[in-house]
Amino acid sequence: MAEPVDAERARQLSLFRPLEVSPRDYSICAFYLQAAGYQRNSCGYCKSEHGSASYYTSSVAVKPEHYGELIDRGWRRSGTLYYKQNLQRSCCPHYTLRLEASDFRPRRDQRKAINRWNKFVLGPEYMHKVAHLSPRSRAEKKYRKCNFDLLAAVHEIEYENLKRPIDPGTKRALEPAHRFEVNIEGDSVSQSKFDLFLKYQTKVHQEDVSRWKIKDFQNFLCSGIKRVPASSTKKNVSEKKLGSWHQCYRLDGKLIAVAVLDLVPSGVSSVYVFYDPEYEQWEFGKLTALREIAFAIENEYSCYYMGYYIHSCQKMRYKGNYRPQYILDPESYAWDPLDGELSEKLDQRSYVSLSGDRASSEGEDSKPTSALEPGINEEELSLFDIKMPGVLTLDEVKDLRLDQWYLLYHGTFVQMIDLVGWEDMPMNNPQSLRGIISELAAALGPSVVRNSAVVLFD
Repeated sequence: MAEPVDAERARQLSLFRPLEVSPRDYSICAFYLQAAGYQRNSCGYCKSEHGSASYYTSSVAVKPEHYGELIDRGWRRSGTLYYKQNLQRSCCPHYTLRLEASDFRPRRDQRKAINRWNKFVLGPEYMHKVAHLSPRSRAEKKYRKCNFDLLAAVHEIEYENLKRPIDPGTKRALEPAHRFEVNIEGDSVSQSKFDLFLKYQTKVHQEDVSRWKIKDFQNFLCSGIKRVPASSTKKNVSEKKLGSWHQCYRLDGKLIAVAVLDLVPSGVSSVYVFYDPEYEQWEFGKLTALREIAFAIENEYSCYYMGYYIHSCQKMRYKGNYRPQYILDPESYAWDPLDGELSEKLDQRSYVSLSGDRASSEGEDSKPTSALEPGINEEELSLFDIKMPGVLTLDEVKDLRLDQWYLLYHGTFVQMIDLVGWEDMPMNNPQSLRGIISELAAALGPSVVRNSAVVLFD
């Protein structure tokens, strides 16, 4: 039997809700199960009506370290909704992408984007006067001509870092054309953030203004993994941040862009970026990505996750321009370089697992592929029968000893074995409670299961 859950242990657990439950009475059989688990949905990329298949769960309490493990198993989140795509049975497979931050070398177009923005912020008059009043040394000029320092480039125009020599004519410190500031703050809601978001969604994505309310914005970009520390202060400014944060860009005191970041022990995960469309010409997608890579390097996060990569979607191919990129193998969870063999195979077919290909070519046993009979509704099948890549098999789930997995029941932690009739419920029946719990465990993986609890009835 597992040890009782004391207050300290409870704080270490992530909570997952595999389904939304509306009780008609207090009998398990009478619960009405709503959208959750494995589903097919329309694809936002190729517009196929039922082309995308994913496993879903939800949570309002996930520890950053546990979410980091889930990212490395192909998961992403949108607010409190967590999902893992079945790449093998989706029209546009979403591959998890990872950049080794310290190895990054910006391309010419990326360097150009930073330099253009920097010149705009500083202005020609300021640049000319500073070059005269506070000139660079010959060695510095030579170094800058031959080298591009990403960290220096993104920080040198921030107002607090600027050189401001005294102008002999005005007897005052020189001022740039614009006061540019970037700070990292908690993922809190503010009217300025919401107004900027609404402007971006309606102008860039052509969405109806009535679609978004401030609560929708909060659920989408201000709710997620736990933040450590809870807020940013002068005392903890050097503390390594984890959880959900907003990197805010301000020009002359006005909020012009927000990058939503999930910070996990292994790296910086880009969630979403929205900016003032008036500044679209400055390529804020590139500017924010480069600054986020710089943030990862200087704060010792080893990796930068740009979200899902869809090789078949031309609009998503730009992510491959930030190199060296690695793709998560959906079956082995190894990281393969996004070039050479992998890139060539992705040009030929939508679903690629290099580990699976190697096993097949060598005649080794590999996990069965998801070859379902035509016309079968896979949403009605057990996750174990669908054979979704990267998900534990039924035998592997049995080894997890789910009887001892924690269940949060009306504020108290109990174990699954304490549920009436638990042992008699089939694990491979998607309609049984034990089957639902088993599927969640199969998708989450052993490590997260050991450090989490399930929420059903609260």
